[in-house]
Formats: sequence, C-alpha cells, structure tokens
Amino acid sequence: MATPPPHGGVRAAVAYGDVARTLALGLKYGGRAGLAETMARPMARLLPPGTDRLVPVPLHRWRLWRRSYNQAALIASAVGRIGGVPVAVDVLVRKRRTPVLRGLSARERRAAVARAFAVQRDVSGAAIVLVDDIYTSGATADACARALLGAGARAVSVLCWARVIAGDD
Repeated sequence: MATPPPHGGVRAAVAYGDVARTLALGLKYGGRAGLAETMARPMARLLPPGTDRLVPVPLHRWRLWRRSYNQAALIASAVGRIGGVPVAVDVLVRKRRTPVLRGLSARERRAAVARAFAVQRDVSGAAIVLVDDIYTSGATADACARALLGAGARAVSVLCWARVIAGDD
C-alpha cells in the first residue's frame, strides 16, 4: 500500500494452478494457438467498461522470431473480437532484450524490465487494458503501465489469463 502499482488494477480469469499453467504453457511454448480463444472467453467478461483499446505485452523481436508469435497478442486479439474492443498490437514495443523472469526475485524482475518498453503510437487520453497471459510479480505490467502513462494514456489496467497468488511463484 505504501507503493501502489502505476496501473489501475489487475483482473484475472483464473488463479494460477496446474490447469492454468498447462493451458498457458501449451499456448506459449506448445504452438497451440487455439488455446488463446479458450483463455479469452472468461477474460472478455472481465473487460472494464470504457476500455478504448487492448494492448498486449510485447515480446522482444528476437524472442518473437524464435517463437513465431506473441501469446499475449493472440489472447488480446481473441478478447477484442469477443468483447468488441479494438486491439493495438503496435502501440508498445520491448526495446531491449530481457531475461526470462522465471526464477528471479521480485526485485530482480523489476530491474530486468525497467525501461524495457517504449510507446510508438499515440495513446493520449486513452483508457488502455494491458493484456498478458500470466501475472506473477507485476514487474512487467508495471513497466508497461509506466511507459503507457508516460506517453499520455488516461488510465491503464491489466487483464490476464491467470494470476499467481502470493507464495505460489
């Protein structure tokens, strides 16, 4: 409470557990792009009213090249289609490579993603919902929200498939 996040809150479809993990990993690393639709259905019900656009958390271009798709962009596209909200996949870019955050402490995660994101399209006055697959420590979402708010977004909130409950990471 002493240091609130820069975004307006996190909405998650499910708590992170075995089933949520299996779906997320199947989408992220298993090439099962159809899972984005499955994840998006319960997420779309959680869209905040007044959302102007959905912005997926971006991958660095080299990670995108290796994986061939951004799982957050696939989820955002499906949520946008279901919820009738525009998706802007080119608003936010990851301007530098960051390490895989799994296994890092919250402090290490914050340091790894600090100033890693940049806004490359106008977001002035927009209410943005940042879309990702898993919300763990919040380091990535916080860094993205700071970039979006710094570029003039009116509000940023986070929508994810699963949220890790404290102690489960």
